[in-house]
Amino acid sequence: MTGDFAGTIGPTLAESVPHFPERPHPGEGAPNVVVILFDDLGFSHLGCYGSTIETPNIDRLAAGGLRYTNFHVTPLCSPTRAALLTGRNHHQVGMRGLANFNTGFPHMRGHIPAHAATIAEVLRDEGYTTFCLGKWHLCPMEDGSAAGPYDQWPCQRGFDRFYGFLDGETDQFHPELVYDNHHVDPPATPAEGYHLSEDLVDHAIAFVHDAKSVRPDRPFFTYLAFGATHAPHQAPPEYLAKYRGRFDAGWDVARDEWFARQRAMGIVPPDTDLAPRNPGVEAWDTLPENHRLLATRLQEAFAAFLDHTDVQIGRFLDALEALGELDDTVILLCSDNGASQEGGPFGVMHEWKYFNFVLESPDEAVARLDDIGGPRSHTNYPWGWAQAGNTPFKWYKQNTHEGGVHVPLIVHWPTGIAPDQAGTLRHQFHHVNDVAPTIYEILGVTPPEVYRGVPQSPVTGTSLGYSLDQPDAPTRKAVQYFEMMGHRALWCDGWKVVTRHQPGTPFADDRFELYHVDVDRSECHDLAEAMPDKVAELVARWWEEAETHGVLPLDDRTIELFGVRFREHSPHRPDRTYVYRPPMTQMPAQAAASIGGRSWDLDADIDRPPGAGGVIYASGTENSGLSLFVQDDRLVFDYNIFGDHHVVESTVPVPTGRCTLGVRFRRTGKQGGAATLVVDGAECGTVEVPFVMRILSSIGPSVGFDHGSPVSDRYEAPFAFTGALDRVEIRLVESRPADAGGGDPAQRAAEAREGMGRQ
Repeated sequence: MTGDFAGTIGPTLAESVPHFPERPHPGEGAPNVVVILFDDLGFSHLGCYGSTIETPNIDRLAAGGLRYTNFHVTPLCSPTRAALLTGRNHHQVGMRGLANFNTGFPHMRGHIPAHAATIAEVLRDEGYTTFCLGKWHLCPMEDGSAAGPYDQWPCQRGFDRFYGFLDGETDQFHPELVYDNHHVDPPATPAEGYHLSEDLVDHAIAFVHDAKSVRPDRPFFTYLAFGATHAPHQAPPEYLAKYRGRFDAGWDVARDEWFARQRAMGIVPPDTDLAPRNPGVEAWDTLPENHRLLATRLQEAFAAFLDHTDVQIGRFLDALEALGELDDTVILLCSDNGASQEGGPFGVMHEWKYFNFVLESPDEAVARLDDIGGPRSHTNYPWGWAQAGNTPFKWYKQNTHEGGVHVPLIVHWPTGIAPDQAGTLRHQFHHVNDVAPTIYEILGVTPPEVYRGVPQSPVTGTSLGYSLDQPDAPTRKAVQYFEMMGHRALWCDGWKVVTRHQPGTPFADDRFELYHVDVDRSECHDLAEAMPDKVAELVARWWEEAETHGVLPLDDRTIELFGVRFREHSPHRPDRTYVYRPPMTQMPAQAAASIGGRSWDLDADIDRPPGAGGVIYASGTENSGLSLFVQDDRLVFDYNIFGDHHVVESTVPVPTGRCTLGVRFRRTGKQGGAATLVVDGAECGTVEVPFVMRILSSIGPSVGFDHGSPVSDRYEAPFAFTGALDRVEIRLVESRPADAGGGDPAQRAAEAREGMGRQ
């Protein structure tokens, strides 16, 4: 009953001795820690790493701190975040790939297991206050709705406060926001000047002010993970205008210029070669005019997005400086992987075309050039600009070649870095799993062997703390393996073997390349044929590391894993029926009815007073999705295929009083479909749909309103239903064998990739 009470309890107060237990405190002078994480930012994208994109605030951190030139991550976002926050390799902590799926094996659970405490969990128990802002993507998204469970949300994994989004990406003008443990709407609209990056920094500053105003003695750990520069590339209009025309010379000229700047800065060894253009990247001067117009405008949007984010980082640094906290704050800034290949060879107005295996024609897209970068676009740039962002390397995000895994790292800590070292470079090889042990070493913290009753797996990263004051010290990292979707690599003592795996091919058939990356940083000189024994040695070591760190079994599945698992005790029941009873909060896409690429029925029971209308069910954004709504006494269905609206309006009015409204959506043929409206069981209008989207959007559905940007251009969001909406029932219908929805999902994905000409 007295627990850990260390005093004395007597019959009376006079005969008793009180005990006042002290809460954990890191001690006087313990520094703050800030980790700033970019998304899909290539090695050369920052000004201080060679780019001509303006990043003066990040450059300011580099000038006052250290730039690491040989820092590595995993090739994908969730795995990098898991490794960063735990100090372990990503397979060890259940994150082989994206958090969006669970394959049934320990290396892919879609969340960080209890045997790997996060930095936030460890530091909070040491007396730190902990904040997470921005992208999480370490929670299975079927658990990301208001129904939970919440055990893998940020506030349950060590963070006192959270403001951001749970999924892998979000619209920067209409984000799906979570505040601590509940979903919220953005505080303003794009017309009022809203942008997510600004909002994140506003809250980061407020969180720090809240903490330091009341408890100035407590240091803070802030994890600021921007949506930038992941697609969609969106920025305020003045930033888009700033970069108009700056990239007209094309990606070949940009790569040459950025590479020259890197060599002049010493970012790459002097004998480094510029890698040749990746397959599928054409010489700029050979491109048709429309291809150049689209590609240029897409790169301008990316640059504007990065520039705007840099300004927000500057605001945060200024706030820390005004509090007198900047000098004694350890700041680490890096990216989660290299620049993205997900815009395809030409770039896309809407990135979800890539995930639907749709190759957009630049001749069609140039008609909407002025939308690029704004709320009516969801853009990603083409492979040529992605490779420019990865200068001097080849390949991209997802690949284990340097273009996918070699990123900037800046460390800024005026109190802990000697003044004569400010602005200098560090060339030691390191990996993202080294961030946590570096923080622990700087703070003098020993991660617990048991956390909350759970024995902990060892922290396997290697602190780079030694390099802060030893610029020429050899790396203390002994070895590092890489694996992503079957792509594999191993670095050891300045050598690297790497293979780029083709999905569906036997792993035994993969050919490993060999590079002496200490001198051939850009992997231009393959020594595999000349040194077969070295290849065999390093490949054998890869298998040893794979056994040690839980990499196996190898698994090259990708897009097909986004398909839901219909099972008991899940949002996706075996009977494939979903029943929603409003009022209810909007849902993430993966927690909602799995209607993408399928045939389905929807019925809604309503009680409508005269003139009432509004949205019954909507999923997606103004860039893609679907919406069923009542307007002007008619039932309307809008199937929005990347801005191409296919609309049907009921031929009969919607009755007043109680009635049942619905839509019957059927796959027809290989790609198309048809939607038929139903009022009280009677069909009353059909629209043909030329293309059925397998993935509608990154933004999930809402019942009784349309949150975010409006799916249909026939109303303004939220266009909430003004009658009584009792229930919405969605039933999945088995596709006929001839439908494109039938068959093996892995085979369909392979066929779609082949049809797209994916490199």
